[in-house]
Amino acid sequence: MAIHLHKSDLPDGLTLGRVVAIDTETMGLDPRRDRLCLVQLSDGGGDVHLVQIARGQTSAPNLTRMLTDPDTLKLFHFGRFDIAALQKAFGVTTAPVWCTKIASRLIRTFTDRHGLKYLLQELLGVDISKQQQTSDWGAETLTEAQRDYAASDVLYLHALKSELEKRLVREGRMDLAQRLFDFLPTRAELDLLGWDEPHAIYHH
Repeated sequence: MAIHLHKSDLPDGLTLGRVVAIDTETMGLDPRRDRLCLVQLSDGGGDVHLVQIARGQTSAPNLTRMLTDPDTLKLFHFGRFDIAALQKAFGVTTAPVWCTKIASRLIRTFTDRHGLKYLLQELLGVDISKQQQTSDWGAETLTEAQRDYAASDVLYLHALKSELEKRLVREGRMDLAQRLFDFLPTRAELDLLGWDEPHAIYHH
């Protein structure tokens, strides 16, 4: 595995294929308040690209071109948060998307454990560390432990998608999953606008 660190944007001419695994690190858990610090991307082949986002930065042309490219599927775990963080930072809607957490909720109804660590252990037999989860992602220089942690969040998403997809197809829930994925950018936008509980919109 090679980890490539970039400042502010992806380098010109870099192609990451038709399906790109993406994760973000922020200063906290509220995308309206807590700024985007890092975007991790992987094409599933073992290399990871980390893009450090500066405080106050509002554009990343190469990155946002890929986020909005209709021919590139963006693969997330808990995409609702990452899509909102990316929209808040750059003003773009990420689409089309696929979310392993939504897939897990639809297919692994025998458990309430849908965190990435549990999924990777159960479906792929991979054990990742979550030690750096609460570290300072706004630091100018990331530690090796931070870089490794950030990379581990996207390294296995392609393999995880493949396993979850098999189960969704087997149980006849792929169509439902696709409709939920299609709604995800809107769900993220509702979060940014303050509708944390959008089911209230449907109330009598």
